[in-house]
Amino acid sequence: MSRWWGLLLLTLLGGMLDAAQARTLETAYGEVEIEGQPQRVVTLYEGALDTALSAGVTPLGAIATRGGDGVAAYLGTAADGIAIVGTARETNMEAVVALRPDLILASPRLPREQYALLSRLAPTVVPATSGFEAEAWKAEARLFARALDREATVNAALDAIDARARELAARQPPRRPRALLARWMPHGPMVMSTRLFATGLMAAAGFAVTDGGLVTEGRPHSDPLSLENLALIDSDWLFLATLNAEGEAAMAAARQTPAFARLDVVQRDRVMPVDGQLWSSASGPIAASRVLDDIAAALAP
Repeated sequence: MSRWWGLLLLTLLGGMLDAAQARTLETAYGEVEIEGQPQRVVTLYEGALDTALSAGVTPLGAIATRGGDGVAAYLGTAADGIAIVGTARETNMEAVVALRPDLILASPRLPREQYALLSRLAPTVVPATSGFEAEAWKAEARLFARALDREATVNAALDAIDARARELAARQPPRRPRALLARWMPHGPMVMSTRLFATGLMAAAGFAVTDGGLVTEGRPHSDPLSLENLALIDSDWLFLATLNAEGEAAMAAARQTPAFARLDVVQRDRVMPVDGQLWSSASGPIAASRVLDDIAAALAP
């Protein structure tokens, strides 16, 4: 009889532990309940992959970065062995099913129809954030961390990023220098919104970030500018991103033109080439740290 009571007690304690580990997350498509630490994670959003890796979790599957056929290069060897299960535009559902996930971390732009399919496979977490809010990535990271049961690790990373941004801002002159982020495409540069991940970090690091009045509300970037209109991107600092070889070739050609050479920011050597995958497509704690690395290099004496 005593053995029976012992087994019953262990069962009850186990149930109580599971209940304690269970958590309910508020997501874009309602409440999602998750128990324990998921072991078979699939990420369908670059910010989710970044957050998972920063939390010490290596997903089984992820989507390819924009402009590439694998995950973003800035993640390095931390992302080795992760299967590609689609792109930001299209998920390979068969590939996701084959991985037998116990948690899916998705983009805030995931359509409801896809959510309905994915949530049948595993708890699917979709942030209820806007892609055009500079601080949205932090809310997403905290939500993903809670889903992964790794809140302490991710919160510590976010605190470190905030502290480093403040340190960089302290290096800036009293009048905050104007800065602009542009992504160079084959047809010319597109000015990026001031309400994005990277431009938000630029502002946190002490720049007065501008889009030159060229970005329409609710859009991530302007239309491509012609070489005749390059003066519109002149500023104290210009961060120039490219996504692929075609963009790099177009920017290299533009650099040889008189219109580019006449820019005040060029003459003062304040043009900083940056990785387009990192600066205009990524988000998350690891990406934030890399962006701040680039800013620190720009501000170095």
